[in-house]
Amino acid sequence: MQIGGLQKLTVLDYPGKVAATIFTKGCNLRCPFCHNKDLVVGLDQIGFIPEDEVFAFLKKRQNILDGVCITGGEPLMHPEIEPLIREIKALGYAIKLDTNGTFPERLSALIDQNLLDYVAMDIKSSPEHYAEITGCEALPIDQIDQSIHLLMKNRVAYEFRTTMIKEYHSVDDFIKIAEWIDGAKAYYLQAFVDSGHLIGSRKFHAFSTEEAEHIQKIVKPKMEKVTLRGYS
Repeated sequence: MQIGGLQKLTVLDYPGKVAATIFTKGCNLRCPFCHNKDLVVGLDQIGFIPEDEVFAFLKKRQNILDGVCITGGEPLMHPEIEPLIREIKALGYAIKLDTNGTFPERLSALIDQNLLDYVAMDIKSSPEHYAEITGCEALPIDQIDQSIHLLMKNRVAYEFRTTMIKEYHSVDDFIKIAEWIDGAKAYYLQAFVDSGHLIGSRKFHAFSTEEAEHIQKIVKPKMEKVTLRGYS
């Protein structure tokens, strides 16, 4: 398994749990505002963390940590993600998976086997602007749509989330996203933060708190819960 990073403690990545975060290498999208550049396009600049090292740490933290977040990159692009999760799950950890939704069959298989406890899926934009914002002309939008409908069957706890970028998103985009995920359990509008290590060289800007609250009010009637994340 191509593991590129291990955060040994987080109280933010997994809602309601004290967790560790595993970062997988590689992604099939090229979102220019992605803050994990080395995990996406700089794969030769960071080394691999051996699985044995990861599991040695997790075994030491049993009964101390509640869960493990698996993020990337895009974890589901790796065929070996299932045995990795299965082994972590066997240690008694709750599993949260971050995904862009482009691998619905693998997502479905993990849910079918009760290997996931929480899924956070990125909704990058409205369907017509997905290719532009992800830098992927051959974007599998049908697969993303399948993942949305799969999660909305409520077989696993989940959230949808969008990082709000002024250069890419309009109010109309969020109206269309709300229509796309109409009835969702939870939708998070996330503040963009420039890590200084983005994939793209372009300068991006966050929506103000007031602008984000306005969008929140517009989309809220479509979903059970719409929450701002990263706004004070």
